[in-house]
Amino acid sequence: MRGTVIHAPGDIRSENLDDPRILQPTDAIIRTAVTCVCGSDLWPYRGLEPVGDPHPMGHEYVGFVEEAGSEVTSVKPGQFVVGSFATSDNTCANCRNGFQSNCLHREFMSTCQAEYVRIPHAQGTLVATDDVPAEEFWPGLLVVSDVMGTGWWAADAAEVRPGSTAVVVGDGAVGLCAVIAAKESGAERIIAMSRHASRQKLALEFGATDIVTERGEEGVARVRELTGGIGADSVLECVGTAEAMRQALRSARPGGNVGFVGVPHEVAVDGQELFFSHVGLRGGPAPVRRYLPDLIDRTLTGRIDPGKVFDLALPLEQVAEGYRAMDERRAIKVLLKP
Repeated sequence: MRGTVIHAPGDIRSENLDDPRILQPTDAIIRTAVTCVCGSDLWPYRGLEPVGDPHPMGHEYVGFVEEAGSEVTSVKPGQFVVGSFATSDNTCANCRNGFQSNCLHREFMSTCQAEYVRIPHAQGTLVATDDVPAEEFWPGLLVVSDVMGTGWWAADAAEVRPGSTAVVVGDGAVGLCAVIAAKESGAERIIAMSRHASRQKLALEFGATDIVTERGEEGVARVRELTGGIGADSVLECVGTAEAMRQALRSARPGGNVGFVGVPHEVAVDGQELFFSHVGLRGGPAPVRRYLPDLIDRTLTGRIDPGKVFDLALPLEQVAEGYRAMDERRAIKVLLKP
């Protein structure tokens, strides 16, 4: 099969790889319908995470079940399925508490930019649609497998409530999906922080009411100006840098909440500042599996259309161009077609 391998920073290749096979009775093999490049894939691509030995890439996927292990009864060959970047048995204590991305048997997917993928813990990880969706829905369902679920978790962790004010820090695919999540959660005012016209336009389409182009302390000052000098009820941090975290914490009102879902890089929180701010802070890898049935339904009924974050589609063999386009900010998110 064709699959994506990173060899070094900036060196992404489409190669012939061995087909995956069932290794455990809890595994399933899927034939990928569509996959994509994630913003978090850019960390090693840019040399900001160690690459080590050449290894496959990708953690977002939807597709058709080709084969299921003997202990997998929830899905069967031929079904169209949506999964998560973090596998889960969906039965352990952490899963039952709604944190499937911290399953006691969790594995992080890392081989999904390929024609076929082995899914560990398929029984708890995969959700089958009632029928095979029309291809027009595939991009939206693919977004649900990670960035839409992650944006939803940002809104959930930040406790966005009906009638509230929410700030979204970050205008990548996760940030744009967080705008959708804030809107669906009932926020009356949604302030999107973005410097890019195409992303601003999509944020407004998704439900943002205000755009703030300033960053850092200037951005914080602008948010406070828009909120009567107090700050926002909820702030959704969707980047993962130290600057983004500082901006998020200082944009929240006393008693407000920050949901942080950007993978942290060199982020350190000042305990004294947090203590005296009265701001709540919660985040981590999104428990996408918790939200899958609801988000699949919202997508298939047309209530949300998160697939609009894809603004470039390429054949899987051209994955290197997809990475370049996202790295150079020529694309928000790149869809890959096997």
